[in-house]
Amino acid sequence: MLSKYCRYAIIFFLIASFFAGCGGNQNATSISESTSIPQASSIAPSSTTQQPSPVFDISKYAFRESVDSTKPYLFYLHGKIIEDQGIPAVSPDYGEYEYQAILEKLSSYGFVVFSEQRAKNTDGIAYARRIAEQVTALLDAGVPAENITVVGASQGAWITVYVSHFLENEKLNFVIMAICHPDTVEAFKQDQIILYGNVLSIYDHADELAGSCQELFSFSGGKGISKHEEVVLNVGTGHGILYEPLDEWITPVIQWAGKP
Repeated sequence: MLSKYCRYAIIFFLIASFFAGCGGNQNATSISESTSIPQASSIAPSSTTQQPSPVFDISKYAFRESVDSTKPYLFYLHGKIIEDQGIPAVSPDYGEYEYQAILEKLSSYGFVVFSEQRAKNTDGIAYARRIAEQVTALLDAGVPAENITVVGASQGAWITVYVSHFLENEKLNFVIMAICHPDTVEAFKQDQIILYGNVLSIYDHADELAGSCQELFSFSGGKGISKHEEVVLNVGTGHGILYEPLDEWITPVIQWAGKP
């Protein structure tokens, strides 16, 4: 029989293959926001030829173990288009991924925000273990679990699910945005990936690439998940909500992380 880690690797390989493809296969195991999938009910950007913003210095968001245990901490894991294109990244469907603006908006609420650009074709499971180790370092430094939130967008949310699973901490906060495609949820269930902690799901009603996480919540019930909620947005841009620091998703994230 395959070891549990091997099964993890196989699942990730299948999902990564979907991310790398055209994204049009409705039987794929996950989603990709970098693909050019038309959405009948979404609102297209006003200009698909916009010039990307200049590259910003992301080093100030790098993880550091020297921490103030009285402050709240937030990890932001970006979508796959940043892996594919680097910074800046522009989708023909959704426009520029406003990475800098998102980090600045989250930081403006008083969080110490950690985020980094993942390399192309990053091993998502190995990366989840890396983030789990960083969260553990914060906990070991005296930061209360309630003051730590991990937020993931699309593939970043896929990684966040594994971070939650690996840490097995019922007091940490997690936000998974636009990840629960039915096939992805089924893959999690088959490999016994259980959510732990307080988990918030957010997606737009027009998103053809992701939907409700209720089935994954039910699967995790009574095993590790402490509290869960789901917010369905009516923005209408589908997966495009992830590309901007919209109040529609920023506000519930901030509230979930314990900020008024």
